Amino acid sequence: MSDFHLYQLGVEYDDLRASVRKLVDNEVAPHAAEVDEEARFPQEAYDALRSAGFHAPHIAEQYDGMGADALATCLVIEEVARGCVSSSLIPAVNKLGSMPVILAGNDDVKRRYLPPVARGEAMFAYGLSERDAGSDTASMRTRATKTADGWTLRGQKSWITNAGVADYYTVMAVTDPDAGSRGISAFVVEKTDQGFTFGEKERKLGIKGSPTRELLFDDVHLPAERLVGDEGQGLKIALRTLDHTRITIGAQAVGLAQGALDAALAYVKERKQFGKAVAEFQGIQFMLADMAMKLEAARQLVYAAAAKSERDEADLAYFGAAAKAFASDAAMQITTDAVQLLGGAGYTRDFPLERMMRDAKITQIYEGTNQIQRIVIARNLLKGLPH
Repeated sequence: MSDFHLYQLGVEYDDLRASVRKLVDNEVAPHAAEVDEEARFPQEAYDALRSAGFHAPHIAEQYDGMGADALATCLVIEEVARGCVSSSLIPAVNKLGSMPVILAGNDDVKRRYLPPVARGEAMFAYGLSERDAGSDTASMRTRATKTADGWTLRGQKSWITNAGVADYYTVMAVTDPDAGSRGISAFVVEKTDQGFTFGEKERKLGIKGSPTRELLFDDVHLPAERLVGDEGQGLKIALRTLDHTRITIGAQAVGLAQGALDAALAYVKERKQFGKAVAEFQGIQFMLADMAMKLEAARQLVYAAAAKSERDEADLAYFGAAAKAFASDAAMQITTDAVQLLGGAGYTRDFPLERMMRDAKITQIYEGTNQIQRIVIARNLLKGLPH
């Protein structure tokens, strides 16, 4: 799936979307409310996605994967998010966690860690942020000290998506404190490594089905072959990873917004006030039109960014940041308006809109806040990108 035309997707993409949508409607969406209410991992969704190969579609065929390109991966995430945002973090975070290995790992590292994820035997997660190093990633304190046969890892990582359920973690740590941003390296940490534990689950506003916990490293021994890429290249690898993966958050936001618009449309066509359907009132129609315009603009920007990602183009950072920021802002607005369209019903758990509104907020925060995205966009503009 490598050919891409901005205004007309090929039939293979349409077929993929239809397949994922059918699976989500039948096996993912029916559990979304329960998953949110119980704040539990969406095991039903994980099982369904694994059975269809949609849990980590981005992994290449040579590593037992589906070999989906960046756009196809975004379509999978979009369609899963349409039914359950928590569940969409399964393919999204599998890509986030494994992308440093894909971008910079040697073949031995790739062959060790990618096939189990592709086969659905393991999940990947990503450890970059710390308590005092969120947007300011270069100020991280987690330290990897060189030993005779590898490294010793000490420190912690915060707000790690799918922590505890994932088996592998790409972790950034300081290896040369005197080298600043060039003194950070990337490693793979395994869930079973001695000294590696997890904090308590965070109590969150939304995406309650995706566990978020701290990673705690107490003298964790890492063999030398766990290093991903060259020593000192960790932050560069981390930022390159985010250029590719923040587009998946844009896709997640688009799917979420589509689900909210679908639910709102169905309701206003059925709900009657003053003797006619609410949808017949012009004020309601204006709201629906604005929601639909924002949604479609976001979708096209995400798809354009996905094409840039697949080709690793020079203006990827600009498009990735723009897609993530615009789509997540749109999702927050669209889900808020969808709750408004349902009136009092939208504020209750009898309908999915309040959950969608809560879930939307995180898309403006994780993988780089939208304020950071605007900094990335502006810096690229000042460099002369895009043309």
